[in-house]
Amino acid sequence: METVLIKALQLLCCLSLLVVLHEGGHFFFSKLFKVRVEKFYMFFNPKFHLFSTKDKWFAKRFPKIAANETEYGIGWIPLGGYVKIAGMIDESMDKEQMKQPAKPDEFRSQPVWKRFFIMVGGVLMNLLTSLVIYCAIMLVVGRDVMPIENVKDGFVYNVEAQRCGFRNGDIPVAINGESVMYWESTILRTLSEAETVTVLRDGKEVTFRVPADHPDMLEMSEMTPAFIQPFVPAEIDSVLADGAAAKAGLVKGTRLLAVDGTPIRCWADFDSLMMRKNDKLAAHCSAADSLALRKMSVVCMAKNAQQPDTVELQLNDKYMLGISKSSLLSYAKSQHLDYNIASCIPAGCQYGWRQLTGYVHDLKYVFTPKGAKSVGSFITIGSIFPDQWDWLKFWNLTALISIILAVMNILPIPGLDGGHVMFLMIEAIIRRPLSEKVQTIAEYVGMGVLLLLMLWAFGNDLLKFVF
Repeated sequence: METVLIKALQLLCCLSLLVVLHEGGHFFFSKLFKVRVEKFYMFFNPKFHLFSTKDKWFAKRFPKIAANETEYGIGWIPLGGYVKIAGMIDESMDKEQMKQPAKPDEFRSQPVWKRFFIMVGGVLMNLLTSLVIYCAIMLVVGRDVMPIENVKDGFVYNVEAQRCGFRNGDIPVAINGESVMYWESTILRTLSEAETVTVLRDGKEVTFRVPADHPDMLEMSEMTPAFIQPFVPAEIDSVLADGAAAKAGLVKGTRLLAVDGTPIRCWADFDSLMMRKNDKLAAHCSAADSLALRKMSVVCMAKNAQQPDTVELQLNDKYMLGISKSSLLSYAKSQHLDYNIASCIPAGCQYGWRQLTGYVHDLKYVFTPKGAKSVGSFITIGSIFPDQWDWLKFWNLTALISIILAVMNILPIPGLDGGHVMFLMIEAIIRRPLSEKVQTIAEYVGMGVLLLLMLWAFGNDLLKFVF
């Protein structure tokens, strides 16, 4: 329960900050162009609110603030926020105001270019927020990277990767002619777009052409064993108390050499073997077969032992060995990059740009059957936050979510900022605004589409986390 509360608190803080900044972008350009803003709310407030500068108790104590034309408040539904700009058809659906003659300080009285900046202000603020966060992280913390050349034992590739031309031990040094500097998760995105790959094989550079029918990034990311993973010797990092490994006498530093007669060179080999066991389990095997699969014969070498030993293990009902695997950092040296005031800005902006273009690139997978199933609601977003409060992870995730909000809001769907931008582009082309009736109907349709998407995402989360 405590873990759930910590995740929920991080999610609430993240979204509250980003919503205020997003709406602040609209607010900034509205005020810049002297357009009247009637309300600025964090969270939604149907029927009632938690706080408003127009409340009598507040107005009595702070009359100057209460007299401001803009009402500032906090709603009771923590799912977003809004600014209500005078003379604009938005989710508030204020038809009465639109029936009145247009006033000079209303949104609809402004030229197209001013309305454009007002509408993209939120997206620009989200993008700026992410860049500022990344620059600050670079300045304060720096960045840890794994130079590709430091992975001296190379990489291990699954069957599909070997069909594409890779061989175990290859070190990718260039993809489509672009040098590969570091080992990082984004390499799958790059490989999914690869036409040619240059690898270091047996000390020599070898370039090969990747077949056109290679798997896409989504397929690569779901593969077991992994499409590509560093060669990491199968050495135990830690042993879970009362687990199968602990009961068999295995300790930290023990290296697995063979399992059930199959040689084990690295953790990739072990994962492949366990995958085959799981495939047999999934084939509706009998109770006796299941019990047999839980038995495991392991040839291993303790850290200071002179010769290998053979132990018999009995896996638990979840077929877990009860160990933590050694990581790449145990065998390859990472590099820490420090930045000063001058260098953190280009480094942070470059990193933010890569995150933005990467997310836009991956957005196309949402429209595939597998991608649609991966769409999640606030439950999914909350689950990516760590169990314990970690400021570095919090700010990294906040920057990423800020980019996601920017991209999602600029989509040309009525009800989102991108929908209003789309109307403005049409107006600029046809030299007249769309009728209020058309915009209102489009707004209703757009909000209906958004509601269906939210229900779909929530349904995916229920299937994933509850059932």
